[in-house]
Amino acid sequence: MRIVVGEGSCGIAAGAAKVYDALKAALGNDSKATLGITGCNGMCYLEPIVDIYDDNKTLLHRLVKVAPEQAEKIAEFVCSGDVEAIKPMIISEDDEAFLSRQTRIVLRHCGVIDPTNIDDYTSDDGFKALEEMLDHMSPEDVIGEIKTSGLGGRGGAGFPTWFKWNSARGSAGEDKYLICNADEGDPGAFMDRAVIESDPYSLIEGMLIGAYAIGCKEAFVYVRAEYPLAIERLEEALKIAEEKNYVGDNILGTDFSCHIHIKAGAGAFVCGEETALIASLEGERGMPRLKPPFPAQKGYMEKPSNINNVETFANVAWIIHNGGAKFAELGTENSKGTKVFALSGKIKKGGLVEVEMGKTLREVIYDIGGGIRDDKEFKAVQLGGPSGGCVPAHLLDTIIDYKALQSIGAIMGSGGMVVMDSSTCMVNTAKFFLNFTSSESCGKCVPCRIGTTRMKEILTRICEGEGKEGDIELLEELCGAVKDGALCGLGQTAPNPVLTTIRYFRDEYDAHIKESRCPAAQCSSLVTYSINEDVCVGCTACARNCPVNAITGEVKKPHTIDEDACIKCGSCYDKCRFGAIVRN
Repeated sequence: MRIVVGEGSCGIAAGAAKVYDALKAALGNDSKATLGITGCNGMCYLEPIVDIYDDNKTLLHRLVKVAPEQAEKIAEFVCSGDVEAIKPMIISEDDEAFLSRQTRIVLRHCGVIDPTNIDDYTSDDGFKALEEMLDHMSPEDVIGEIKTSGLGGRGGAGFPTWFKWNSARGSAGEDKYLICNADEGDPGAFMDRAVIESDPYSLIEGMLIGAYAIGCKEAFVYVRAEYPLAIERLEEALKIAEEKNYVGDNILGTDFSCHIHIKAGAGAFVCGEETALIASLEGERGMPRLKPPFPAQKGYMEKPSNINNVETFANVAWIIHNGGAKFAELGTENSKGTKVFALSGKIKKGGLVEVEMGKTLREVIYDIGGGIRDDKEFKAVQLGGPSGGCVPAHLLDTIIDYKALQSIGAIMGSGGMVVMDSSTCMVNTAKFFLNFTSSESCGKCVPCRIGTTRMKEILTRICEGEGKEGDIELLEELCGAVKDGALCGLGQTAPNPVLTTIRYFRDEYDAHIKESRCPAAQCSSLVTYSINEDVCVGCTACARNCPVNAITGEVKKPHTIDEDACIKCGSCYDKCRFGAIVRN
């Protein structure tokens, strides 16, 4: 019997390391079970997770929300086999559906193998694709297979992977470079981090195949320094892979050599743009460059270079091993394969999901994600991070497809899905994302540097009750100027949250500007609180929780709010059990 604790960043944050220590103490040295770790299986909302396998690697029980004090019960099950000891921890059928409704290629090993145990990886077809490629495939064969698969770059644009590889291969010069973009900076996105933490060998194998295809001997993983666990596990995996001759000189006794290096970036959002990433990798300030020339012709150190993100590379080994045609069977005409999404926000089952292209947003949010937390009304989902758009409820049946999402003003992006309920102010949401993009702008081009700042200022005025007639039209004009004039893709897509919220939630903008009212009651400058004396029972809960003592009254008698002293924090509204607090 084998007991495995999920120790991705989400699991550790929820207490998985403490659960592991408690299990180690409870099982002792003479236990019938061995104890190990794995990464995140995507069910972040159920962490800490403990899986129990039999000797044939068959999953017997999945235990969720495990606390350290329950370790003794698990040890009791190991000794006696009595399921009653662990029954309260066993995952429900409803939660099991979270995984059963997915199609997993990128996440196929996540939460299954020990992240840095190379034997775990090779026992499930790990490095088989690399071996098969070196045995009987030419670089052109590899590129052809990727072309057959229809794999598009998973960093956001969906640009054909084979075309980028072919361009780099066809460029003149012996020195070429392969770069993995792991600079995941979108709010609400954590796909790349989880893949590196949970299955670093899949990334390594995919990069080696890409390096072979374009004809390079040096590769880099540019990863955010804020991902210490991902970096630690990737470093360990690279060290072991080099010892096993999967990385380095004359790999597996062939003429193919490739060394992979890790570069920890400072975390600038703009470094997600490939030319800015290259500049940072070279030791320069991360700022985009004009294209052409494209990186395939003149990239890192002015040599031909190819850049793909983590998820793109994580698909490659599966494609080479199983065939491009099999991958192409999945998805839609325009978007092949699967896509990983990070579900966050006001959703019941937050975590990582991988679904076949062509599924609808409704299926992901409701069938897999379980719907809206506290069963509130769905309002919108932000797709593609700060560069994406807000999709309203009436478009929930839009399929997950690059063209389909673009047609409604959103983008696939790297895969962040931030779900919002009826309590969300869409004007304030647009302001949040503009605040992010204006702060993260590298400042190189005027449209992005000045345009996003002006938009943020207008949105701030509107949220503070100082909006004016014509502000909406001015925002739209600025959005057009930034989209048309920004140097890089990040600036060009920065207006998307503003444009989609105006397009689908214009009534909220009108309410803020014309009525000095926030329909979601989230913009504090437009919210007032009062107490309904007919309902108030004088329990004093509101007064006791008011941070500025703006509420007065006697016990068992109606209370009152001093509006001049009120800071509109909403504590009274949240604490009142009788509905006596009126929020307007």
